Amino acid sequence: MQNQSSKPITSRTWIVMAALALTGQIAWAVENSWFNTFVFDTITTDPRPVSWMVAASAITATLTTLLMGTLSDRTRSRWGRRKPFILIGYVLWGLSTILFPMVAYIKTVSMAVLMVVLADSIMTFFGSTANDAAFSAWTADIATTSTRGKVEGVLNLSLFLAQIVSMVAAGILIDTFGYFIFFYSLGGIVLLVGFIAGLLLRDPPPPETEQERGSFWEEFGELFNPQLLKNNRNLFILLLFIMISSIGMQVSFPYMIVYLENFVGVTKTEFSIIGGAVMLGSALFSIPFGILADRWNKRSMIAIAIVVSSLGGIMLSLVFSLPLLALSGLLWQAFSMASSIASVAWLKDLLPEQQRGKFLGVRMIFWIALPMVIGPWIGSTLIQQFGIPTSSGITDGFIPVPIIFQVGSVISLFSLIPLYFIRPEQKGNI
Repeated sequence: MQNQSSKPITSRTWIVMAALALTGQIAWAVENSWFNTFVFDTITTDPRPVSWMVAASAITATLTTLLMGTLSDRTRSRWGRRKPFILIGYVLWGLSTILFPMVAYIKTVSMAVLMVVLADSIMTFFGSTANDAAFSAWTADIATTSTRGKVEGVLNLSLFLAQIVSMVAAGILIDTFGYFIFFYSLGGIVLLVGFIAGLLLRDPPPPETEQERGSFWEEFGELFNPQLLKNNRNLFILLLFIMISSIGMQVSFPYMIVYLENFVGVTKTEFSIIGGAVMLGSALFSIPFGILADRWNKRSMIAIAIVVSSLGGIMLSLVFSLPLLALSGLLWQAFSMASSIASVAWLKDLLPEQQRGKFLGVRMIFWIALPMVIGPWIGSTLIQQFGIPTSSGITDGFIPVPIIFQVGSVISLFSLIPLYFIRPEQKGNI
């Protein structure tokens, strides 16, 4: 039996891939940006609940991807390996997004904070099952060496389009209709697209020859075997680079819209216009940058991108006019995304073929869990120490200040250290 992944990818598969990728990325983009402003605007101005919500969501996403990725690697059903997780996961992801804003009805602040963290974690569980674990592994299953670049192009284009939609549409919709209508609409789209595309999705058959597997927990426990680190040295060094650069970004990113709206004085609609322009510019720049990195030298190109992105973050903390905010935001985001595109493509080339779902879970520890626990905590601590005191009438809190961008940018520069130690003779075209 020929593995389907060796066959050309059909038009139907491209459409399903694009629909699921775009919908999932829109949901994640909104969760990463507007859930935090929802907490600040409707529940409390204390920065700590935002860091708690981001951390809980990151830990949930990582554990879910590890467990469900390993489970999907082992699943053998008449629907396939990944399809059941994608179909059911997307539907429940959309439903939980619809229910998320209900926490604003809770009048006791401490209970509302607890429930918003719990609601975000539940939504993240379904999203990570569907997208981070199953869908990401499925895209690796169907791609070959000759098509992986095109698959990554579709995924990255979906990421940029999702960022543009979430930046442009979200702020305007929230200003016009409020948070509730916005979340109802988003959840409905995720549910509907996930259901239709999930039904149309086709899973390739498993590899013709598979290594002998132990029990689920034995296989999951292999993640903590020191031999795994030794056998995949370059992979883990690259993950260390991704972790440090992501920590730098997460120091300020969860509080970015709150900072721009409350410290700089930018409205949500103005932010949508600036953010849309920044994301469009990032897309036009980052994809050619990723292609150039493939043809030239990944390590050097990634290093350049990190340096320029850090300078953009520092510049963003020093300017107040809309044109300069757009320019500095473009440098900050475009070069950060360029680094991400090149490093993720490099990472997927290093993934063990028969354990992709599990190793995509390992990636989540370095890419999501640790950065989103450590980064927002650093940001929250800086805001409490240096922020401007404010009150919502119910609780006291602080408005974020420029230092979060400056500290985050410096931290990102430290990611150049592990990047230097990747062995040239083992990493191919770097």
